Amino acid sequence: MKILIVEDDINIADGLAQLMELEGYQSTIAHDGKSGLDYYQQGQFDLLIIDIMMPVMDGYELCKAIRKQDTETAIIMLSAKNAEIDKVVGLELGADDFISKPFGAREVIARIHAIMRRGQAKSKANDSQFSLSDLTIDVAAQRAFRHKEVIELSSRDIKILQLFHQHQGQVINRNMISDFAWGHDYLFNSRAIDQHIFQLRKRIELNPQEPQIIKTIHGEGYRYEK
Repeated sequence: MKILIVEDDINIADGLAQLMELEGYQSTIAHDGKSGLDYYQQGQFDLLIIDIMMPVMDGYELCKAIRKQDTETAIIMLSAKNAEIDKVVGLELGADDFISKPFGAREVIARIHAIMRRGQAKSKANDSQFSLSDLTIDVAAQRAFRHKEVIELSSRDIKILQLFHQHQGQVINRNMISDFAWGHDYLFNSRAIDQHIFQLRKRIELNPQEPQIIKTIHGEGYRYEK
């Protein structure tokens, strides 16, 4: 998962970036709202963590600018203020959550996980059927179809394929696969993830030795490109 951190306090920004790295997420830092908007427009992010009080463009203005063109990307707002009106304004502008400073690492990760779960539930409701390359995946039937061929899939297979469908062109690391398909309480095991991908490829790839749907990105994870 790619996260954009927009925070003018260097220590807080660096601390958040280190926390994201420990969770297996990729992060980019901007120290003012204008730079944050520039980074957002140049890249593709799954989550934005935005401070309210910043130079050049504050967090409210940044959130408003982003929501004019994007209603899907998750936004968490940070503020040293704790007044209810500040939270209300942020949420009305389109933020998904609000964290007051000072905050702990566990709270930040818990909020991110909660937003991910809401996104997964929304995706599950919307994606009853989707395509990957020449495959059509039927979520309810737990099957994939390639022309007249029927491929039986497990619920975990479906979740993994949904993750690649939602993040087309992006590198998906093993931590993201673990969280999405096994759940946040699962004791992470990279070998188990790789073995499951290996078995999944046997079922969905025309040539598992040269996969075209789930490609390995050495040292990083996997990627699907249409």
